Amino acid sequence: MIEPHAPAPPGAPPSWAGPARLPVRPGTGRFLVLACVFVCAACGLVYELELVALASYLIGDSVTQASVVLSVMVFAMGIGSLVAKRLRRHAAAAFGALEALLALVGGCSAMALYAVFAWTGDWGGLWASGPRWLLVAFSLAIGLLIGAEVPLLMELIQRIRRQDAGGAVADLFAADYVGALVGGLAFPFLLLPLLGQLTGVMLTGGVNAVAGGALVLGLFRRDLTRRARWLLLAANLAVLGVLATAAVLVDDFERAAREAVYGQDVRVALKTGIQEVVLTGGTGGRPLDLYLDGRLRVSGRDEHRYHGALVTPAMDGPHARVLVLGGGDGLAAREVLRYPDVRRVDIVEIDPAVVDLARRDPALSRLNGHVYGDARVRVTTADAFRRLRTAPPVPYDVVIADLPDPGITASTKLYSEEFYGLVRRVLAPEGRLVVHAGPVSSRPRVFWTVESTMRAAGLHTTPYRVGGRDSGFAAGPDRTAGASRAPRDWGFVLASPGARPALGPGGRGPRPTTLTRESLGAARRAAEATRIVGLPASTLVHPRY
Repeated sequence: MIEPHAPAPPGAPPSWAGPARLPVRPGTGRFLVLACVFVCAACGLVYELELVALASYLIGDSVTQASVVLSVMVFAMGIGSLVAKRLRRHAAAAFGALEALLALVGGCSAMALYAVFAWTGDWGGLWASGPRWLLVAFSLAIGLLIGAEVPLLMELIQRIRRQDAGGAVADLFAADYVGALVGGLAFPFLLLPLLGQLTGVMLTGGVNAVAGGALVLGLFRRDLTRRARWLLLAANLAVLGVLATAAVLVDDFERAAREAVYGQDVRVALKTGIQEVVLTGGTGGRPLDLYLDGRLRVSGRDEHRYHGALVTPAMDGPHARVLVLGGGDGLAAREVLRYPDVRRVDIVEIDPAVVDLARRDPALSRLNGHVYGDARVRVTTADAFRRLRTAPPVPYDVVIADLPDPGITASTKLYSEEFYGLVRRVLAPEGRLVVHAGPVSSRPRVFWTVESTMRAAGLHTTPYRVGGRDSGFAAGPDRTAGASRAPRDWGFVLASPGARPALGPGGRGPRPTTLTRESLGAARRAAEATRIVGLPASTLVHPRY
């Protein structure tokens, strides 16, 4: 018999790792622990996906944001596992406190990140900016807490009934991975469409707090002192109170944050299945602005100049049949329909809500000249890449790519060599393609990568650069809402499968235009002065934007 103060024999479990005093049978206790593992894993993955989704929406470039969030979280999970080794002596109390803290941090992360974005301005600066470091801080904190869960749960399940380490790890990881699957599917298919990012992640935090608190206070309550039980109960109630209060106030918060981002002139704000669409102005003499996912796509101050510069040179030749890729706002189509000899305009837009808004909103439909009431206009709701793969054999005289900037990851495939190869298939032999390739002055490498990619697809290109602060442009497409800097110019590339296209003022245009052969020649020379040679093409398997 071992004396009370005698050292334990080698291989014996420490005194604090003895059998737990459970209010239920051991088999039921193991099931409850594994059920908690399942729930915690589902919540943890929701926190990860929420950070990735919110960062991609606010910052753009989803590949970079996903890489940063996931790599930081996985690293932090390893550190959390090591730290948890020191907490095994008080596994029940530590796990309860850990879950309460994880529920608070994870449940409030989306609101905190969006608040910093809304009230501190643009996220588009360097990684040294505060909001981006806050994203890293949340990823690190959540990863640390998630990483500490499994060692503590391993200790608790072993205290119910000792088994070999391999079997215990297999049981825990099975429950963990199945829970992660459920959380990963619940986030895009249930939480986002039904509750939205903010409320969805707060509900997840509430579930996390209830699961952790119930397991410890219900199953392992005899491992805690009376004071520890009351403290843990109070902590969980406080966390649930914070999350519930935030959920009640989330609509007011979103309205205030939206006004901080877009100003107090927000007239329409809706979340489609694809993006957030916001309209500001358009009444009382205020210019209309259209934002998609926080990026300014249309500015009523200068959109005539942008769309004129995009469309007019492409119309300097045959233009009976025109294909507009993107441009669901109808503004590119408006410029096309100014030419009376246009017989048909096909618009391929991925988001039907944008087209519906362009039809029904009085200010936007007035701005686009009510193009959707013109019998020559046909709309197809589809991804432009997929649509081109199944395009009818009838060729187009003009293809206008009015798409988001190539630096946005979701648009990268629409600036690939494969995409331009598909466009070439639907162009007439002397047809013309025009692409908005982003600002030249601030992103010359991206602009010239677009041009190089078009040449790699067998197109002959003529780049041109329009605008600048001297020209009076107020903003350009894809400027982030609230950004202090507007693009200095707009860069375009005109291309043809035949000879290199000349820049002209649009043939028999219906109205006077400031785009003359002389001004377009100057625009071409301004672009050529910034040329970067030797850039490789961007492809689907090797994107270079």
